[in-house]
Amino acid sequence: MNNKDIFKALSCQTRINILKILIKNEMHISGLARELKISVPVTSKHIKILENAGMINKRVYGNIHLLTTKVKKFENILETFIEQSTIKVDKNKSIFEALKQIPSIEIKKVENNYYIKSIDGEEGYYIYEVDGKLPKKPINEYNINKKIKIDLKKLVSIRKKEINININNKD
Repeated sequence: MNNKDIFKALSCQTRINILKILIKNEMHISGLARELKISVPVTSKHIKILENAGMINKRVYGNIHLLTTKVKKFENILETFIEQSTIKVDKNKSIFEALKQIPSIEIKKVENNYYIKSIDGEEGYYIYEVDGKLPKKPINEYNINKKIKIDLKKLVSIRKKEINININNKD
């Protein structure tokens, strides 16, 4: 599996529809074909592409193929594009001191604490993780005393549902 497979899998509306259906329910290929209003052989071809991209699981029981999504896969699709930096700081300096070395990170002071305001000019709400764990203190209070990896993550609103509301014309 590589990025080419992932982008190929996401380049077709039918495959996107398959993923949307499988996020909600585990299904077999014929049920999926029926819901999509396409043939089983066509559905199987789309499933094969999604499998090659590592986006779905297929469990086989005799001639029944049950399909589910690998939701975690969706979270990791863009990992390839993450910008990486390496910086050096003196022992017991804060993460704030380390981040000041990166010009594309803007930090904001709120009362006595410092928070990440923007990265590459993109404002928003940011959190940080240290070695995969979410610290319970602001960046100016977390002192570095060993080699660590910091992940900066922007909290992004992802639409889960769209609701259109109409007005009743009854008086």
